[in-house]
Amino acid sequence: MGASRREGGLCGIMTEKNRDNQWTVEDWDVIDYNEAYARQKAAVQGVLSGHGPYLFLCEHPPVITLGRLAESRHILISADALKQRGIPVVAIDRGGDVTLHAPGQLVVYPILNLKNYRRDLRWYLDKLEQVAIDLLKDFDILTCRLPGRTGVWVESKKIVSIGVGVKQWVTFHGLAININTALPLFNLIKPCGLDVLMTSVQQVQGAAVDMLDVKRLCQRHCLRIFAAGGHRIS
Repeated sequence: MGASRREGGLCGIMTEKNRDNQWTVEDWDVIDYNEAYARQKAAVQGVLSGHGPYLFLCEHPPVITLGRLAESRHILISADALKQRGIPVVAIDRGGDVTLHAPGQLVVYPILNLKNYRRDLRWYLDKLEQVAIDLLKDFDILTCRLPGRTGVWVESKKIVSIGVGVKQWVTFHGLAININTALPLFNLIKPCGLDVLMTSVQQVQGAAVDMLDVKRLCQRHCLRIFAAGGHRIS
């Protein structure tokens, strides 16, 4: 399934300045996971060829993805049962274990060259976490980091998962923020290989929020944080 692009505001294609680079921001609405992955890979090649950074915002139909460290036992349902439910399993080239994407979850894919910032993956992961922390603060949700664990948490529940890939210091994959996600879907897996409960903005607030508003705020925080935190390395 391809992406549908809405007109006006964030949606479609718009650009903003970030230092001396030109960000290309695209809203892909709800898009098939493999199609989004192919678009990311094309963008990586573009950045390697000198294009400015990209920021892709989207949701995915239900899909389970397996990172490089994933163990099949962390999928808690049989392959036949998943097939009956129409939920594919995709092995991908990001770090981390098993995760799940579904409508109502905002997925954020920054494609940028860390040579223009810092050649430091821990620094990059911290910046991604900060984007989510600042975004959730806009909804009066107090979040935290847990030592030794990647992602963002609301007390003991996880609300943001992060897994990235890097090619010649150009980033792809990114973060998944549970906004209005159907949380029972996470019962199909052991998220990130952890014994953890997932939460969402909707669960914390008791009501669904508008995804377009969330995307606008996410874009603002992402471009601000990388503009403030980046510096060129010759």
